[in-house]
Formats: sequence, C-alpha cells, structure tokens
Amino acid sequence: MFRELERLESEHPDWRRRDSPTQRVGGEPVDGLEKFPHRVPMLSLANAFEVQDLHDFEERLRRLLGTAAPEVFRYVVEPKFDGLAMELVYEDGRLTGAGTRGDGAVGENVTHNMRTVRTVPLSLRPPYDPYVSVRGEVIFDLAGFESMNARRIEKGEAAFKNPRNAAAGTVRQLDPEVASRRPLQVFAHSAGEGIELDSHSDL
Repeated sequence: MFRELERLESEHPDWRRRDSPTQRVGGEPVDGLEKFPHRVPMLSLANAFEVQDLHDFEERLRRLLGTAAPEVFRYVVEPKFDGLAMELVYEDGRLTGAGTRGDGAVGENVTHNMRTVRTVPLSLRPPYDPYVSVRGEVIFDLAGFESMNARRIEKGEAAFKNPRNAAAGTVRQLDPEVASRRPLQVFAHSAGEGIELDSHSDL
C-alpha cells in the first residue's frame, strides 16, 4: 500500500497531503530546539522500592478520598518502558506538535523528529476533539536497538551504550534525517487533553 501511495503521489503531485506517510522522511534541520509548553502539567511517576512504599501509597489514597475510599482498591499493573516521555498534540485531527517532558511545565519541541516515527499517526481518525494531546514513551525495542548498533559497527561508528540514552539523543537531534534512519517507536499510555474515558484500563 505504501508503494502504491508513492506511485500515485508521483503521478499526481497535487494529491499529496502534508500528513501523507510518504512525507515522514526528510524535512529541514532546525537551528535549535524551541520550548514546548504543556497545557496540562506532564508529571513523572514515583518509584516504590519496598512493599511498605505501596502500603504508604494506599494510605495516602485513603486519606485523600476519605469516606469515598473503597474497602479494597483495585490496581492496574503494566510494564514501564525505559525511554523518553513525550506529548503529541493534534489540532483538528492533525499532528501539530511534539514535546519532551522537560520540567513538567515546559519541554523541548521535537515535532520535526517525531514526524519521522512510523508509530506516530500524522492524523487521527474521526471522531476527535479539536485539541487532543496523547502522552507516551519514545523507545527503541531491543531488536531494533541491536540491529541499529550492528549497522553502526559495520560502518566503523561507535555503538550506543543503552537504548534509553540513544532514544533521548535521537529525539533531540536537530536534523530529522538522523531520526528517520533510526528505529524509534512511540508507545502511547495516557492522555493530556481531549480524551475522556472512565478508567485507566479503558484508556
């Protein structure tokens, strides 16, 4: 389907849209990374190292909820990817911005690189709110990381030490051509705005 789309666009250039999958690669380098303000603070997760940390967390929940606290709390447990936190912003269904967490209030604008990531939709399927923000983690899966390192070694380049730092460094590149050649992925896990669901499981 991708090749068919390339053929159609080459035969009919006026049919090519800005959010076409064929437009992911390339783009002009930027001079520097601009600030990316988060309309809703992008908070980080706290760690629990001991069982007592979890008991303390539940006690804080009970105090916060007071009489509305259930007798037994139900939890959602999911793996945590070790990557770089990212917010993707869609306006009228089109990807218009992508920013790192930064200090939670302001991150760095890396839209030019996130447009090259194949797991990032450039447009949403209706219905959607006029403004939608999706949060997730930018990662290299281990297979992609090892394959990328093998290619680097073949070219005489130094291998990256670990996937997380390599992903963070790739996202912050000024030239999107660099990001387009690396197997970045985005795993979306939560919403900032424009998505209303009843539970984390539903999300």
